[in-house]
Amino acid sequence: MRPSLLDPLFAPVTSLDGIGPKVADMIGKVVPADVTDRSPRVGDLLFTMPHSLIDRRNRPGIARAQEGAIVTLDVTVDRHQPAPRGRKSVPYRVYAFDDTGEVALTFFHAQQGWLEKMLPVGKQVVVSGRMEWFNGRPTMVHPDHIAVAGSTDDLPLVEPVYPLTAGLSPKVLRRAIGQALDRLPALPEWQDQAVLAKQTFPTFAGALSRIHNPEQPIDVAVENAAWRRLAYDELLAGQVSLALTRSRVRRMAGRPLTGDGAIEAKIREALPYRLTPSQEFALAEINGDLAKPERMLRLLQGDVGSGKTVVGLLAISRAAEAGGQSALMAPTEILARQHFATIGPLAIRAGLRPAILTGREKGKERSDTLTGLASGAIDIVVGTHALFQEKVAFRDLVLAIVDEQHRFGVHQRLAITAKGDAPDMLVMTATPIPRTLVLTAFGDMDVSRLTEKPAGRQPIQTVTLPLERLDELVERIERATEEGQKVYWICPLVEESDEIKLMSAEDRFATLKPVFGDRIGLIHGRMSGRDKDEAMRAFKAGETRILVGTTVIEVGVDVPDATIMVIEHAERFGLAQLHQLRGRVGRGDKASSCLLVYKSPLGEVAKKRLSIMRETEDGFRIAEEDLKQRGEGEVLGTRQSGTPGFQVARIEAHADLLEVARDDARLLLARDPELQSERGEAVRLLLYLFGRDEAVRLLRAG
Repeated sequence: MRPSLLDPLFAPVTSLDGIGPKVADMIGKVVPADVTDRSPRVGDLLFTMPHSLIDRRNRPGIARAQEGAIVTLDVTVDRHQPAPRGRKSVPYRVYAFDDTGEVALTFFHAQQGWLEKMLPVGKQVVVSGRMEWFNGRPTMVHPDHIAVAGSTDDLPLVEPVYPLTAGLSPKVLRRAIGQALDRLPALPEWQDQAVLAKQTFPTFAGALSRIHNPEQPIDVAVENAAWRRLAYDELLAGQVSLALTRSRVRRMAGRPLTGDGAIEAKIREALPYRLTPSQEFALAEINGDLAKPERMLRLLQGDVGSGKTVVGLLAISRAAEAGGQSALMAPTEILARQHFATIGPLAIRAGLRPAILTGREKGKERSDTLTGLASGAIDIVVGTHALFQEKVAFRDLVLAIVDEQHRFGVHQRLAITAKGDAPDMLVMTATPIPRTLVLTAFGDMDVSRLTEKPAGRQPIQTVTLPLERLDELVERIERATEEGQKVYWICPLVEESDEIKLMSAEDRFATLKPVFGDRIGLIHGRMSGRDKDEAMRAFKAGETRILVGTTVIEVGVDVPDATIMVIEHAERFGLAQLHQLRGRVGRGDKASSCLLVYKSPLGEVAKKRLSIMRETEDGFRIAEEDLKQRGEGEVLGTRQSGTPGFQVARIEAHADLLEVARDDARLLLARDPELQSERGEAVRLLLYLFGRDEAVRLLRAG
């Protein structure tokens, strides 16, 4: 049960004065919490942070007011000039003056009676708003505030500016936030006194008050002590939540998986190369985890082409030696089939029985696989998330490997856990995740990193090219394909769009077809699974030499003899995506190149992005740069996938607090694992405030 102390903050925003269902819907669009599955609450308003402020203390007088500046003017109303009858497009003007000049207060679609009441002729009034100059004459369109001189107490001199959506007025949102602040109950302090003192943090209520009632620009800056306090609250809630998940998942005792090494030896014999030192090191860490009675929960990070799949397969061989089954889950069907194509033959040579299960397997084929999993006849199953969601029963699932799921939240990790008798878990990602984000999203996991590329891989030469030189590029590609090379050509869209003027895959295919004839193929996300497979098969077999496509080939597609990657409109792609796409070439022993084709002129951010791509192939450096440019939600893919991004914390500004929060959370739970001390009870309130209810439920389940 949520403590009743928090009830005022968990009430719907419609319980506030002046907020009906329609306005509540608009508020739902601007609060930072994910409210897709519920209506916005009063507490969500507290974390709706201002991005800047308006300073109305600027009172320069009419003649000295600068174009575009927000000013407050003390004026006398001179005359009203209503719009001519029947001409609604002409604005209503009220002329007023001070001792420096005259200003026109301009209103569109105005109600004359209301304006005559607010701005009576001959009266002194105070108006505040943005100053504009038309034909050398000062004007203020729709002043933000109008008050009779002497009754200006309600004129906010310094005003926070919040994110807005169509139809939601700043006044309504500010009033709602003010009411939310009034409802904030007196909460106990959940922060450690030493941290408060060292960081000079105000109280929780004091921090909210300073940010929502600012007096200076610094009051709404992310680096001020008030904002840092709230960011730290949120980071601590996240770290406590992850630590609780970790201890709960670990506590569901796994079992030691050890073997005689016979199956592993057969797989190593079948490999055409030796493992790199970092593959051997990661495998030793994984085998060490598997041998322990506690469950493994490990993240294997390796750049594109660093050989994660083989490490995964060798872990599977250890599980098989211990007599258990393994499942390998991939995010897309293409990738699942590719993993199956890589792993299947090696597994069979080692005497294991592999199977595949995606949405496409039907009828007898599907029922045979399900029977084999239930009886234990199948040792390894490769598939999409269908593996864990459908009526799939394993005889003895001991190892679950999740590939390319940095979008895979803590909840899903717990759901997989339920499929076997607490199977060991390995999460693999080729998206290098910056260290700070590993802490926020995977704080409950141990981390292994593959830092080298397998032997024989060639560096990839990266070149930028303006769109105007496309003819030269096509000639170069013609020569390359005649020499037997294979080329990927990536476009940002599937088909032409009226809104976005970019080259689509279908259009580019149509323009290149006359040049390359049957040597060119097409692949994109809207094609059926069978058509995609056929396009990939023809390209792999060399029947087609150029594959035009969208980013559907971004993850995991493996054609070792593809040596050229063309990315059209490269300025439209993020760094991580460019890096992933580039990693599709350079997978064999031939020199490869990546051509980033851009449309001039380039903006600053795009220019920097392309130059980083030219400078380095180090995925971890690229990931750090990507984080600086885009923020944490975009890098982890959480904006699209609904895993919790941050409401208050900004990783780029508050990364230094993350380590502190992690250490604090671990120390707290080491001393008070059930959060029953005075501070522990207060931290429970914090978990509820930041939507980490599932962590509190884990405490109760414990």
